[in-house]
Amino acid sequence: MADKTKSPKDWRPATRMVHAGSIRSQFGEMSEAMFLTQGFVYPDMESAEARFKGEDAGFIYARYGSPTAAMFEQRMCALEGAEAARSTASGMAAVTAAMMGQLRAGDHIVAAKALFGSCRYVVEELLPRFGVPCTLVDGTDYAQWQAAMRPNTKVLFLESPTNPQLEIIDIRRVADIAHAGGATLVVDNVFATPLLQSPLELGADCVVYSATKHIDGQGRCLAGVILGSEEFITTHVHNFLRQTGPSVSPFNAWVMLKGLETLPVRVTQQMRSAEKIADFLAAQPQVARVLYPTRKDHPQHDIAMKQMKGGGTVVAFDVKGGKAEAFRFANTLSIIKISNNIGDAKSIMTHPATTTHQRIGPAARAEIGIGDGLLRYSVGLEDVDDLIEDLSAGLATI
Repeated sequence: MADKTKSPKDWRPATRMVHAGSIRSQFGEMSEAMFLTQGFVYPDMESAEARFKGEDAGFIYARYGSPTAAMFEQRMCALEGAEAARSTASGMAAVTAAMMGQLRAGDHIVAAKALFGSCRYVVEELLPRFGVPCTLVDGTDYAQWQAAMRPNTKVLFLESPTNPQLEIIDIRRVADIAHAGGATLVVDNVFATPLLQSPLELGADCVVYSATKHIDGQGRCLAGVILGSEEFITTHVHNFLRQTGPSVSPFNAWVMLKGLETLPVRVTQQMRSAEKIADFLAAQPQVARVLYPTRKDHPQHDIAMKQMKGGGTVVAFDVKGGKAEAFRFANTLSIIKISNNIGDAKSIMTHPATTTHQRIGPAARAEIGIGDGLLRYSVGLEDVDDLIEDLSAGLATI
């Protein structure tokens, strides 16, 4: 007979992603209900007062939280090993709130140079407007992290693997630098997914995701999530989100719940295909360089093997001939679509220099290794042989 006393904390990740955090109504529905409501009814005035005072944990207003969002947050906590989480309207809302909730005028932030273009906007342009200057460093040079620390440094921020060149940063090493200087470390873990890397276990104080990517996994909705200790979320995130309003819609939170149920199956298959495709591309004469974390020729292979459980679903590679040949190649593809998302069930190719990172300018791109021939390929769930044939046909045009 099954042991019904077993704690959900003892479940393995795939089981948590199907069952953790479920809240059932009086109807006992099998699939989680979607609560499309902006407000909630109180039995009496005293109950309303207690909720607004925080003495009653019930729901108040959908901007503050909803049963559907709460289920998504609890399931993410179970997967990530976090004490608390708050969901947001998008991944960039999660990144912005995780940092702005901690920072005040006069504080200082240190961030890796290799960031998604919108993340660089937040640290380079948005935060300095409010009196929070930023120092950008080479994320793989730990002496630069240390040298950038100041008495007023409050937050360190990084992606690993980075977007799009898949640099791997030693999270524990940067966390130690942050904590020695009295700062926190925020990690954008979207490329690794919660399945392949656990930044909180490596010393990070906060993890952020664009749930739009692998968690949805089918290109349907926007959402984000911020995870950390109960103290971190309560102190830095909860009230900021409550007052400023970048809340996830119940519908999008419900879509993310459904996406989590199949996350292990999808990521495992996409990663297997990505490994084969990386090896295939590395053998092609038209390709100058392939970047995939678990390949031995990756510059930070040793760190990837130490802190990741797999290389992920994205392959970056340079085609010879720069932008003209990169465009010629991508325009020839038939199965692989040109778009700028990652983690989708459909294979997606993008040219970072003219899309996701175009606004940072050529000098900044060159500094972090984004050349005109670099392509970022998010591997989908198609048959890997069909994908390799599609890539072969494109490479033949170069």
